[in-house]
Amino acid sequence: MRFCSSAWDPSQTRDDHRKGSAGLWLGLRNPDRRPGGPVSERTARVSTLPSDRDYASLDRRPPGATPRLVALAVDVALPVLPLVIGAVVVRSLTDANGGGEIDRAVFASLAVLAAVGIAYWNRGIRDGRAGQSVGKTMAGLVLRDRDHRGAIGTRAAFRRDGRTAEVVRTEVAVADGFTAIPPDTTSAATRRRRTGGLLVLAIALVLVVAMSIAVGARPLTFAEIAHALLNSTGTDTDVIVRSLRLPRTALGLLVGIALGVAGALIQGHTRNPLADAGLLGLNAGAAFFVVMAIYLFGITSPGGYLWFAFAGAAIASVVVFGSASIGGGRANPLSLALAGAAVAFFLQALTNAVVLLDQATLDSYRFWIVGSVSGRGIDIFWTVLPFVLAGLVVAAAGSPALNTIGLGDDVARSLGTNIALTRTAGIVAITLLTGAATAACGPIAFVGLVVPHIARSIVGPDYRWIVPFSGALGGLLLLVADVVGRVVVRPGELQVGIVLALIGGPFFIALVRRRKLVAL
Repeated sequence: MRFCSSAWDPSQTRDDHRKGSAGLWLGLRNPDRRPGGPVSERTARVSTLPSDRDYASLDRRPPGATPRLVALAVDVALPVLPLVIGAVVVRSLTDANGGGEIDRAVFASLAVLAAVGIAYWNRGIRDGRAGQSVGKTMAGLVLRDRDHRGAIGTRAAFRRDGRTAEVVRTEVAVADGFTAIPPDTTSAATRRRRTGGLLVLAIALVLVVAMSIAVGARPLTFAEIAHALLNSTGTDTDVIVRSLRLPRTALGLLVGIALGVAGALIQGHTRNPLADAGLLGLNAGAAFFVVMAIYLFGITSPGGYLWFAFAGAAIASVVVFGSASIGGGRANPLSLALAGAAVAFFLQALTNAVVLLDQATLDSYRFWIVGSVSGRGIDIFWTVLPFVLAGLVVAAAGSPALNTIGLGDDVARSLGTNIALTRTAGIVAITLLTGAATAACGPIAFVGLVVPHIARSIVGPDYRWIVPFSGALGGLLLLVADVVGRVVVRPGELQVGIVLALIGGPFFIALVRRRKLVAL
């Protein structure tokens, strides 16, 4: 619901606000509520005043007990729900069920953090800046300041004082010109928000890395993990931590960063919000070469797949880029998408033909195609690391040009951007990042699709910030999905590609339904 941005003064006559016979009025209000200050165009709102009879009959009594109780129940239930779920999970992670003290501590901490985050968002940001928490929205109530009849602010929402704040019905707030606090869009505030977001992501990554090392199919204690990291003597728990979980965590973090950055680059260059590595045929090229390696040379280990998968992704990207450039001489977003789809379908058909011809190839291929970070040694991490670092450097150098390319090729060219060079550098970075990630772990879907949108919602449309945020979010998402896969089907394990598909599927559907994301 949009509220008008000017407080209604009952002492003024209605003719003071009337604009024409339609009864429209324009209320201008200073966003920082200082009289005489400048009024920005963004704060102006147009609303229709109710008739004089409606004002005379407007019920201005305080809301009754029922809507207040409904609002309170909903607002309390939101943060309590993750606590209840966390309590059920922790209770199920007993020693008899294969749980451990670290598992219980991790999931209890996650439940508490989720509850605190939801409470801050609902009772602080929504209540303080918009005047309506989820509960108040459902009950038709608004929290406002008694004096200026606008939003009270995030800090005041937590230390709520009945002498300065009041809860009224929505229709009363609308009639009195309730003013929500607009977001601060100054350059300094934007810079603080982006820098703070990166700091929060860095802290979250450190915590998730620790969680990935601590949580697994085999429950460990804090003492065993500390012994393995600081004073390893070759015990079974030391081998689990140093030889299995540390390489797995490092590889998962590296692959997540690579896929997140590659997804942001693909969506930026194609100007397609639903684009990921599959759109350019990179996954199909890697899969075809892996199948041929199994069928022709009998290679069955992840280390043996590595170079074939990387070569397949690289050759597919060259074919797609070359096909898109034929004719007009330029690879535009539409020709890239069409060429990528054609190459991907062709290679998928060849892959299916080979797999159907040989049962042994099918048995080996189906374990690679699902996407997983398990069963990979530290040697694979060191092998793909140079390619990922090179791709990140190229991506960082070319990300500023994506801001002008987003305006259209003609506009970007008029602003001095070398479209061919920028797009070629982008294809090189995408190939290095996606090829290395796919070669190491198989095709892992949805990371490149999901995280650029989350990054864009945090930092806005600036690709100088979207690219690093996408990398950090990609590493975070992949590690969390890997940890979840280790726990949910104990004593077995759910591969990270399956977990991400379960997360990404609903996100993809919601993304398609949002019409404003049809184009970037």
